[in-house]
Amino acid sequence: MDVVVDRCAGLDVHRDTVVATVRAPGDGSGDGSGRSRRVQHTRTFATTTVGITALGGWLAEHRVTRAGMESTGVYWKPVYYLLEDQLEVWLINAEHLHNVPGRKTDVADSAWIAQMVEHGLVRPSFVPPPPIRELRDLTRHRRTLVEERTRVVQRLEKILQDAGIKLTSVASALLTKSGRAILDALLAGQADPDALAELARGRLRAKIPALREALAGRFRVAHHGVLVAQMLAHVDFLDAAIVEVDTHLARATEPFAATLKRVRTIPGVSVKTAIALLAECGADMSVFPTAAHLASWAGICPGNNTSGGRSRTGRTRHGSVALRTALTEAAHAAARTKNTYLAAHHAHIRTRRGLPKAIGATRHDLLIAYWHVVHDQVDYADLGPDWAQRRRSTEHRTRRLVHQLEQLGHKVTLEPPG
Repeated sequence: MDVVVDRCAGLDVHRDTVVATVRAPGDGSGDGSGRSRRVQHTRTFATTTVGITALGGWLAEHRVTRAGMESTGVYWKPVYYLLEDQLEVWLINAEHLHNVPGRKTDVADSAWIAQMVEHGLVRPSFVPPPPIRELRDLTRHRRTLVEERTRVVQRLEKILQDAGIKLTSVASALLTKSGRAILDALLAGQADPDALAELARGRLRAKIPALREALAGRFRVAHHGVLVAQMLAHVDFLDAAIVEVDTHLARATEPFAATLKRVRTIPGVSVKTAIALLAECGADMSVFPTAAHLASWAGICPGNNTSGGRSRTGRTRHGSVALRTALTEAAHAAARTKNTYLAAHHAHIRTRRGLPKAIGATRHDLLIAYWHVVHDQVDYADLGPDWAQRRRSTEHRTRRLVHQLEQLGHKVTLEPPG
């Protein structure tokens, strides 16, 4: 098998150790087949900064130009980050590195990775540049905080139901200004439904009679109050943390202000969604040759499953959960827009194949639009809600058939019917 990389290394990364195998040309003697002999060296290093620095020095001694490693949880990150400025480092999908069963050791894994890199049998995974990686950490952390806040509010609702407080049966949300005032009064020992209902503000005051009935419960400060007070303190902490992360996000996205402004022209894409798309996909679309490559990498398209000339249902590939979540939220928002191609396409597919398939198709449309907007540095140009009808119009079919005939070398002249 041809050698694509003359001096390469395979790294089997774990939490505490990394096993490195270097493959390089030998002393010039062959094995009788006309091929030069390859030599192999293996060493184990710690995954501390000192250990990884020593690994980098050892790779430099062997003049390694490319190193491959398996994407093992988060343990690959410190190794990758410390070596990426020194040599070409490939992060390889674990599904592409399956070895022969029964030969599983750390040394064998590192040697196998080195051989796969040596012969060009694997491809590197997409790892964004440092600014995008930092932005991705912030957006994913923010989503974790928002999801945790939602879970706390849900637990708070269960405690109130246990106490017989039916506030959410009357109010649209639990932690509005009125809801928070009522909860604070309950914690202070106020149990009179009339006094609690009078704390309502704004449009909720029109529902004071229903509030009196909903707030006549069995709230005990000694029991329910302890739980509610801790949950409200947790919500306050999460609210402050989200505001702080938003401040850091605003600072981190300043270099990408023009890109984010263009991405927001896509229907259904809000400010937070645009930042999430930027953090997950990056701002450099040259790493994805076409929009279809981006959709395939993200797992926002069907997989291929063809054998013997017959096509079968292809499972969608795994992709970024954060990216899929952001696209799903944007797809629901785009489906509610008026007089847009995305809303019309969504409605057309939903009628035939149901809501999940329609959301999946809209996610794909949004990701394709993101690639074109960022790659071409243009605003989103809507095709219009009647694009499907125009595409199938007589004029369009005529132009398409004329173009096909001209491609075959014919000169076409059209005459109106007599």
